[in-house]
Amino acid sequence: MILCAGDALIDMLPRHTAQGEDAFVPHPGGAVFNTAIALGRLGAETGFFSPLSDDLFGERLRAALTESGVDHVYSPVVARPCTLAFVKLTEGQAHYTFYDTGTALRDMDVKELPELPARVKVLFLGGISLVGGACATTLETLLEQAEDRIVMLDPNIRPGFISDEAAYRARLDRMLARADIVKLSDEDLSWLMGCGELDTQIARLLERGPKIVVVTEGSAGARAVNPMGSVHVSAPRVPVVDTVGAGDTLNAGFLASLMRNPALLRADLDLLDTTTLSEALSFGARAAAVTVSRAGANPPWAHEL
Repeated sequence: MILCAGDALIDMLPRHTAQGEDAFVPHPGGAVFNTAIALGRLGAETGFFSPLSDDLFGERLRAALTESGVDHVYSPVVARPCTLAFVKLTEGQAHYTFYDTGTALRDMDVKELPELPARVKVLFLGGISLVGGACATTLETLLEQAEDRIVMLDPNIRPGFISDEAAYRARLDRMLARADIVKLSDEDLSWLMGCGELDTQIARLLERGPKIVVVTEGSAGARAVNPMGSVHVSAPRVPVVDTVGAGDTLNAGFLASLMRNPALLRADLDLLDTTTLSEALSFGARAAAVTVSRAGANPPWAHEL
């Protein structure tokens, strides 16, 4: 099983009423939640951890997980409200305003962590839940319990959401040192590593501990690098409705493709050949292309690929 742990929230997506008035429509979302949904739809055995509210939005999140075949038995139901993220689209690019104080996500506690059963072979972490507060501490504690499991990390960095940059960078340094696979956008990579050529930035990041680094470059495609080499795939050409959930879907496709080998171990990741990396990255890019072709984070089912 792949256990996804992190942010689950409601994306309030901009729409227009029949009368032409501006409106927002609630859609289940959150970077880690979207990745879990995409994994479930692609047929990977998937679980999800994050405290989920007992309010109407929490109900929608649980229903969405169930519909996509994701096991949420690890997610306690709590009497805290759900995080809301209001989305502004500028030329198809999503920008977010979060309402997150005192929520099921932000105030998650170490006491709410599940014990990791043996069937969990991969732990996926990331999203705004790593920025700070109790949820960041809780998820870092979960990472410390990963033992010999494969860990994939996608920080999904939102600079406008960071209140204590020094603490956040220190936390990411600790988590990157344990992560086996790290996915970032090219913008995330520049924020994390500073200015420089992309290849140099990736090489410096690999020196921090990860075995595989995946970088998305928007319409220019994506690349994956490990000690065996580097591969690049182009982004499939599709009409873009919006980019909500695109990177999350690529995460799922990449990870689902790698985990088709049920015997894959942490030690193998350094030795994966470029053909295997290219196949995984291409599958992730194809899945992400479906997501951007329709509104909101609506990842494809396996039969659509």
